Amino acid sequence: MNIVIPMAGRGSRLRPHTLTIPKPLIPIAGKSIVQRLVEDIVRSCAEDVENICFIVGDFGSEVENELIKIAENMGAKGHIRYQNEPLGTAHAILCGEEFLNSHTVIAFADTLFMADFKIDKNQDGIIWVKKVDDPSAFGVVQLDEAKTITDFVEKPETFVSDLAIIGIYYFSDGEFLKSELQYVIDNDIREKGEYQLTTALENMKNKGKLFKTGEVVEWLDCGNKDATVFTNQRILENYAKENLIDEETIINNTCIIKPCYIGKGVKIENSVVGPHVSIHSGSSISSSVVRNSLIQSNSVIKNKVLQNSMIGSDVIVDGEVEDLSLGDFTSIIG
Repeated sequence: MNIVIPMAGRGSRLRPHTLTIPKPLIPIAGKSIVQRLVEDIVRSCAEDVENICFIVGDFGSEVENELIKIAENMGAKGHIRYQNEPLGTAHAILCGEEFLNSHTVIAFADTLFMADFKIDKNQDGIIWVKKVDDPSAFGVVQLDEAKTITDFVEKPETFVSDLAIIGIYYFSDGEFLKSELQYVIDNDIREKGEYQLTTALENMKNKGKLFKTGEVVEWLDCGNKDATVFTNQRILENYAKENLIDEETIINNTCIIKPCYIGKGVKIENSVVGPHVSIHSGSSISSSVVRNSLIQSNSVIKNKVLQNSMIGSDVIVDGEVEDLSLGDFTSIIG
């Protein structure tokens, strides 16, 4: 089994947090988005994962080394390939073409999911979906009575289905997928200006491949600040029902309301923290109340009532109540 993870986009909707780090590498409750995604998929595979290929932009060697380490920690070989232009999902996947063989999972690293499933390798293909209120922003599928996919529609302008494709796919024949992706590129078949995976899927279906759907219990978006703070809340509720507090944390005269994640070397004093707060390594909180917030590494929060906020790394905040979204290396003192 191989896994291909396209993640070349920087995540412009999550700025300023993605100005210094790619969105899939943003930590949530102690683990990056892409690490959580990889762990969930590997856990769901019915066979060993041999290779994990990350499709990236110009992220630098430090990010690439971190990605390789994520793969190796799951017992797989990690590989880096590049998508230098944002030409669409079909183009992104084809950048890892040598890993499109036999059983293949494609997973886009801009979302997290909660589900309890195992990949059935006997299916031609499985496409994971979730019912959504507004399907016009997503690729969707239509089903027949046997729950087999009959149509793929990319961002429908009129309603055809509310089953949105969440960005996770299984293919029993990766070579067939590769040939259809290449056909889309070679023939310059574009949908809304880009080469779309759904075009290749439609061609595969028309040639006899049967695609089934898999449903997830919850689909967690990390597209903007509010969505990411909510994702942190749900991750804490489901994966960290008890407080996760590193043994090197210093806590004085403070009430911690679970669930929370508190990383290595964090110092908290004279404060109330939680529920639904993640504080990453080296940060400090003093004389503050912090609720439902995500604070990255080496930041300082003083004299603050902070809620529904996302604070980057190396940030200093001192003063009144706010709902904040602050990128790395920012100071607010007042």
